[in-house]
Amino acid sequence: MAIKVAQVSIENINDSEGLDSVMTALKNITGVTAIELDANSHMALVRYDDTKTSIHAFTAAISMVDYVTQPFPIDAPQNPRYHD
Repeated sequence: MAIKVAQVSIENINDSEGLDSVMTALKNITGVTAIELDANSHMALVRYDDTKTSIHAFTAAISMVDYVTQPFPIDAPQNPRYHD
């Protein structure tokens, strides 16, 4: 087991809900041991066991958070505020 540190961009995620989602997504990856988010520099530092995960898992998880935190049109069924 080797603990490594990866620096990953969180450039398009700048609200507290998005940052909370990033933390949740990264915490759910097996092998992640610590996470530090720096919203000012738009970076996440992730400490991880390189025998259990890789930087590719982090970037994939963060890209999904970025995708789901994009605003939906008001009448889109995916919008949690949409009501029939």
